[in-house]
Amino acid sequence: MKGLKKIALAAAVAAAPFAAHADLKAMDDSAMGNVTGQAGVTIELETQVSIGQFRYTDEGSFVVNDIVLGGSGVAGGPGTNLLDQLKIDIDVLADGDAVIHVGSLDGLPIDWGMTASSMALEGATDSTTLVSNLSGWGNLGQLDITVDTATDTLNMAVAFNVVDMDFDVEFLGVGIQDMAIMGANFFESADPSTDPTALFAVANVNVYKGAGLGASTKTDVLRIDVADISMDMSIGAINIGGASIGSVAMDNLSITNTKLAVYGH
Repeated sequence: MKGLKKIALAAAVAAAPFAAHADLKAMDDSAMGNVTGQAGVTIELETQVSIGQFRYTDEGSFVVNDIVLGGSGVAGGPGTNLLDQLKIDIDVLADGDAVIHVGSLDGLPIDWGMTASSMALEGATDSTTLVSNLSGWGNLGQLDITVDTATDTLNMAVAFNVVDMDFDVEFLGVGIQDMAIMGANFFESADPSTDPTALFAVANVNVYKGAGLGASTKTDVLRIDVADISMDMSIGAINIGGASIGSVAMDNLSITNTKLAVYGH
């Protein structure tokens, strides 16, 4: 991991002003105003969300218990428990396209945190806990959503990081500690706090209704096309049987030209 530690990851993010990340923002406030020529609608938001249980049921069920989503403080990060300082700008362009930009009121990245006690598969007679003790926090550097009326496509451009995440993979007896997801240049950057591209993983995704892939004859399926996902990822410790078997790092992970077709069966 080239000496990277959880404290160093957090310090690098905290030291970087949001203004330094201008190249990651698809559309800032002034640019949006110039495009639309209208003031549009702005929503200021602070919230903390808790869900006792999420359940998806087919024949059996996938269940997530005790979900909490808020600021980084809910997962032991340096912020508060509130997901706050959010500023959401919504504009409808002359051609009917909708543009939604999520920024911050204070000009800094938006810190987030999430916890969940367990994720499990449940059947009529048996059940298996997949993941337990999930806790993670990080920062959101960019979220821009565009709905294109000419192509009926929803595009999402996101820049984010995970500073620290821990969880146990119960059915395998494996524990993951200090997992981090950062920008594709994070491990290589001499000073990540001054290199905006190193601080945030980026993703660009298109969602629309389309045809199946390859020889599939399916039509009107949910299509998810991944134009780009770029990141560095590290795991501080992988525990098996209560003891660490080492750490893992991946430099410059890039996922491109990836397409999914989703439909019921």
